[in-house]
Amino acid sequence: MAFLKNRISIAVISFVILFASIGLISRLITDPIGFVKNIAVLLVVGVLIWFIAQRLYKSSPQKREQKAFIKAAKKSKKRLHYKEKSPNKPASLKTNSSLKAKKFKRSTTSAHLTVIEGKKGKKKNRASL
Repeated sequence: MAFLKNRISIAVISFVILFASIGLISRLITDPIGFVKNIAVLLVVGVLIWFIAQRLYKSSPQKREQKAFIKAAKKSKKRLHYKEKSPNKPASLKTNSSLKAKKFKRSTTSAHLTVIEGKKGKKKNRASL
């Protein structure tokens, strides 16, 4: 059954292409200047639409950096919020050594920055410059 549907769609597409080519050839023969104008207008409108779409949807590097920063800030806020919600033990049960270890651990893990990977391994060939 799928083969039959495929055969019908190929036939319909073939007829559409056939009639379109007959229409283009007849238009080119009867009014070549109008045909060229229509093609030129179609191309100009297509290029304008493409440039507008590229301008609207392509994000600038500043926008991408800002989005990455906002994402990293949200991650760090979530991480800090999770640490604050964790249940704390009473202060009387803690020893001096555990307090020192916790202070040291806090200072190393409280960085609010995210590493952005780059091309660290690739070196420039300065001899070619």
